[in-house]
Amino acid sequence: MTKVLVVDDEPNILLSLEFLMQQAGFDVTTAEDGETALQRINELEPNLVLLDISLPGISGFDVLENLRQEERFKRLPVIMLTAHGREVEKEKGMALGADDYITKPFSTQALVQKVRNLLQE
Repeated sequence: MTKVLVVDDEPNILLSLEFLMQQAGFDVTTAEDGETALQRINELEPNLVLLDISLPGISGFDVLENLRQEERFKRLPVIMLTAHGREVEKEKGMALGADDYITKPFSTQALVQKVRNLLQE
């Protein structure tokens, strides 16, 4: 089964994304902060990561940067999720190697479609 890691420090968003991805047929794991996200990625090697930018401790940008420096995670699809829709943040996310960038609030159907497209399901 395809593994998706959802990283967000907002409990309501984490729960709704977890539910949404499970409904779409994915095996979902969650993390509430950047450090936990990096641990889970190392342990589980998910097929895709939904990554919030504003996290306590290590930011989503830092998590992404760490992943792209490791050979085995260079190609791991990462979709950045953020309440900050500013162009400068989107550019930074894409420059660091994000595969896509979604601004909250977002369409759940559009998110599931982007995930499927990246996983080529």
